[in-house]
This record gives sequence, C-alpha cells and structure tokens, in this order.
Amino acid sequence: MQFLKGIRSSWVLATLLYTSILTSAHPQHGQKPIVRKEWRTLSKHDKASYIKAVKCILAKPALTPAFNNTGVISRYDDLVYTHIQQTFDIHYTGHFLAWHRYYVATYERMLRDECGYKGAQPYWDWTLDTPADKWASSPVFDPVTGFGGNGAFVAGDPSNPFEVPGRTGGGCVQDGPFAGIADFVHLGPMNSVTYNPQCLKRDFSPYFAGRYLAKNQTQLTLAAPDFGWFDKIVEGGPSFEASGIHGGGHYGVGGTYGQIGDLYVSPADPIFYLHHANLDRVWWSWQKLNLKTRLTDISGPIILMDYDNLKGGNVTLEFPLSLGVSAANVTVGDVMNIAGCGKNGALCYEYDKVYKLQA
Repeated sequence: MQFLKGIRSSWVLATLLYTSILTSAHPQHGQKPIVRKEWRTLSKHDKASYIKAVKCILAKPALTPAFNNTGVISRYDDLVYTHIQQTFDIHYTGHFLAWHRYYVATYERMLRDECGYKGAQPYWDWTLDTPADKWASSPVFDPVTGFGGNGAFVAGDPSNPFEVPGRTGGGCVQDGPFAGIADFVHLGPMNSVTYNPQCLKRDFSPYFAGRYLAKNQTQLTLAAPDFGWFDKIVEGGPSFEASGIHGGGHYGVGGTYGQIGDLYVSPADPIFYLHHANLDRVWWSWQKLNLKTRLTDISGPIILMDYDNLKGGNVTLEFPLSLGVSAANVTVGDVMNIAGCGKNGALCYEYDKVYKLQA
C-alpha cells in the first residue's frame, strides 16, 4: 500500500510539473526579456551558478515514461532522448534553426524554473577562440570556471572515412566539473536509448574549429541573401569538407569519439547548449539586419536533405515543433521573434551583442 502511495505521489508531482511546463510555454505579455551573455564575460559567481544548475538538471528524475532498459533517467536525459528521437527530422531541414532555438530556450527555462538559476543561457562566441592554436585554451574549457577540456588521446583508424581530421583526444574528459563520472552519459552512442553508462568524452580538433568557426565563415553566413541560403550555409553539407559553423562547433569539440560529435546524442555534452546558443545568435544577428522582413522569412525542406522539395514541400511559419515532455508544442512562427515575450511568440530573451555584417 505504501508503494502504491509512492507511485501516486510521484505521478501527481510529474503531472503538476508537466502542467506547469505547458502553461509556461508562452511568456506573459509585458515580460522583460532576459539577456544572454558570452561565457567569458560572466563573473566567477555566475559561471558557478550556471554549472550548479546544470548539475541540478542532471540529477532530477526524468518525465519521459519509463520503458524496458530505459536510459532516460534524468530531466537532462529527457532532452537528449528527444533529440535522438527526432534527429533525422530536425537536421538538414528548413526548421533546423527554429527547432534548436526552441530546444535551447526550453533548457534555459528548465534551469531557471526547476533549478533556481537566475541568469540567462550563456553563449560561446567561438570566433574569439580561433585560429586553431587558441582553441584548447578557450575559457569555455577552463577546468575551474568552465566545462573542462579535452579527453585523453585515443588512437583512431586513419582508414575510417568518418574520422574527423585533426582530432586530438577521444577519451574521458580529464578535468573540470564533469570529469571522473563513469555514468555521466546514459544514452547513445548514436540512436541507442537503452541504458549505457559512459563518461563524458571529447575529441578536440583545433584544425576543424579553426577552419569552420573563424570570423570569415561567420561573415560568409551573415551575407546570405535569404533564409534558404542562410540555413544551408549554417548547416553546410553532410561531408566534413562541406561543413559550416554548425559542424565546426560539434566536430571542433567532439571530433570522432566525443558525444557532441555524435549527430544523435550531441546534447549529452553541456557545451552543446552554449554552441547552439551562439548559432541562434548568428541567426538573430542575420534577422536583425532586416528584421521586419526576416521575422517571417522561412523556407527549406520538411524532409531531410529534400532541398528540391520533391518529397515533402517547404517548411512554413505554421509548421509544428515538438519537444516531447519538456515543452508545449509550438509553431515555427512562434519562435521567429526571440523577444516576443508572449505578444509575438513563445520566447522572451535577447543577446547582449549581435554580429555585424562587415562591408
């Protein structure tokens, strides 16, 4: 009987939390946007508060319904699981940026509403950490005030066509707040959602980061004349040679063997959210170059790589976005304005600085 009471209590708490999530999806009109800032500009106290909130989300029990051999254990896993389940639906599509914008904003809300974090989601301006010889010394990788650095070197297979060029690690991270935890990651590799305890791994490729994250690549991206071209340049192509700033961050940190370099399970590394916050900042920077027009400029395929629209047509503002148990469903149109604050969308934040298009 006591066991049944415990189940009932857990169900009630989960229901209340999920109801809270659904009702808080659209901010109240008149609410002031929170301001996202670059990681290195935060005080030591604010950095510590953010890391503390990440650890809190890592420890909170999942809302995803349990299944056999589930690897979805924590609230953090809820989001990783959602990303795995939708991987082929949210990459190389017209809603790639919109979906990830809402995804990062949901993580931000979880840190604030469920773990008491007072700040906004920080971003990582990786242009400040290129060329390649500056990469490993980025403040984001600081072992005391950051997320820790590279993994120990693991020999790879030079004949493997998926080996990231210039990789330098591959093993468990050796320092920082997430080092020495054998079951830090519960899901993956790839699309596995059964329990698979792993350490957090990174496999830095300074070469890859230097090539695809430098300021010239960001400027090339900002110069896109319309959203269709902008999105293609951000995502790049499916090969390493055709990468853009999206792949530059994933493979610059994750290389071949790090989780953030795994298309499915990449959010398992908390740096994912800082990287994607900056990708969102690039998009917002591009939107603000012609805001009135670009708040409604959306296009691209519904189906993976269907750029000729032969299978599913174009994404529109009415296209639905879903994040499973962690947020209410919205549309692409709801997330076009990051500072809508209830009146013009589901989001309510700003960036302290945006990129400028250089002449």
